[in-house]
Amino acid sequence: MKADYKSLSLANQVYDIIESKILNGVYPPGEILSESRLSDEMGVSRTPVREALAKLVNEKLVTQTSSGTAVLGITAKDADDMYCVKSFLEPMVCRLAARNRSDEQLARMKDILDQQEFYTEKGNMEKVKDLDTDFHDVMYASSGSPTFESILSSVHHKLKKYRKESLNISDRSSRVMTEHMAIYEAIRDRDEELAEKLAVEHVKNAYANITKGSK
Repeated sequence: MKADYKSLSLANQVYDIIESKILNGVYPPGEILSESRLSDEMGVSRTPVREALAKLVNEKLVTQTSSGTAVLGITAKDADDMYCVKSFLEPMVCRLAARNRSDEQLARMKDILDQQEFYTEKGNMEKVKDLDTDFHDVMYASSGSPTFESILSSVHHKLKKYRKESLNISDRSSRVMTEHMAIYEAIRDRDEELAEKLAVEHVKNAYANITKGSK
């Protein structure tokens, strides 16, 4: 029996929308997501909604309860755990990126940083957050390790609500820009030790900032 690729594609689109709303806090923890409501909101049948919710259950972002499908979201404890993962893996990945990056990846990182600087000056934090994701994704890919790239990209993506809140605190966005530029330069110069050291500080500063913001 052939798969209905059109249905699968629609289910993926519905998944992306629901996931984004969960990670951005639009659907807060505890909220019940009914198939009929989501179907009406998105103008689709219940089938792709059902498939999307099943995938979100597997991702531990929602859970089935007696009242329906409830949002779990990313809790403060989840964020703590994810930053623990980042603190171990991201410095190693930056060291590998300094060793393995291509010229094309380096150019892409610089282009992202130029855009990040522009939108930071404009105060467009939504765009800055997206560019922050892009920078990290290219940095992870530059390591040459698909395993580390997959793990860290997933973790970084799921922290988007916390990262957005962090970027809105004081001068964090400009300091992120400075930290990213220093990491980029170390990767550019193939200075593995410095890239690793800077990544340690970058993750530490990011975690300290979200902790400050949650108080």
